[in-house]
Amino acid sequence: MTREEFKNIFDAYFTEIRNYLYYRSGDQELATDVAQEAFIRLWEKNSELVVDNVKALLYKMAGDLLITQIRKQNVIQRYKGRYVEEQYSESPHDLMRYDELLKNYERALENLPEKQRIVFLLSRMDGMKYSEIADNLGLSIKAVEKRMKFALQYLRNAIGE
Repeated sequence: MTREEFKNIFDAYFTEIRNYLYYRSGDQELATDVAQEAFIRLWEKNSELVVDNVKALLYKMAGDLLITQIRKQNVIQRYKGRYVEEQYSESPHDLMRYDELLKNYERALENLPEKQRIVFLLSRMDGMKYSEIADNLGLSIKAVEKRMKFALQYLRNAIGE
């Protein structure tokens, strides 16, 4: 295809392709960009093409490019949304409060009576069930439940929550 033939194809179909893309996307700028990209690809593949219906090829290329662009935009939007949430949740005030809470927790854990601390750490840190803790420490399940109850009460009061 010569430059003159390509120019004629561009003049004949560009507005039609752009309108089709605008109808599908609702975004005038995106429709224009994708239509231009479709024509660029047509020109780049000029030597490889053996097509009877250039118009159908342009519609197919433009539709595929539009889907690709929309997918890219969706990924970008998801990433931006996640990034905004991460920034928001880690404000200086939140970080300071977290550090303060962590220090209070560690101090309270140190001051927790040993029997309660052992049960608490086995449950919360090691992920053991009450029955497993009872077997390991030679206690009844009720004794483990009671120690855990007192440990949680102590930690709540000590941390100030």
